[in-house]
Amino acid sequence: MKMKKTLLLVLFALIPIQAAVAAEGGSNPAAQAARNKAVARRVFEEIFNQGKFQVADEIYAPDFVNHMLHRNVNLQEDQAAVHAEKRAFPDLTMTVDMMVAEGDLVTVVWTFRGTHTGSGYGGLPPTGARIEARGITVWRIVDGRIREEWTSFDQLRPYLQLASQVKWKLLGLLCVAGFLGWVTYRAIRTLWRRLRGGRNTALPVTAS
Repeated sequence: MKMKKTLLLVLFALIPIQAAVAAEGGSNPAAQAARNKAVARRVFEEIFNQGKFQVADEIYAPDFVNHMLHRNVNLQEDQAAVHAEKRAFPDLTMTVDMMVAEGDLVTVVWTFRGTHTGSGYGGLPPTGARIEARGITVWRIVDGRIREEWTSFDQLRPYLQLASQVKWKLLGLLCVAGFLGWVTYRAIRTLWRRLRGGRNTALPVTAS
């Protein structure tokens, strides 16, 4: 009887320990969701906003795959695109508008803002245009690392914003070029008339 009581006491004492181990092991859905959200936030805060590209090795799994619309992209190509965006938009900021986690998936609605003052965006030279776009990303996170990604956003919208802001600069340049062309034409025309007039006055006069 005494042995049974001892065993019961030991079992009751082990229950809180087992619960804590289970929570740390990821069986607690709320704890898992919180951890996965923290990983997702690091992508925006550290990689995009702060430019700490080296932390990608901590956040992403080596076999990471970005499932694009027509093809898949590995981690190296994915991060190369991030580097190019940061060069083209040095003041780039990514704002998290909404984040939902369930199981091993995290869905984020984000907003991209930046000024195009560098090269490397679609092969365009710096335009100084201010760009703003919204998109949505779904990540699958396993053991604290991102394994897969699905991202969707209107890729045409940034280029339309560039065109709408740059067109006035282009119109201004065209107006300046047209004015300079007109001034050059008038100067050449005046010079040509003077040269012709000088030739006529220099002709010898013959006596009859």
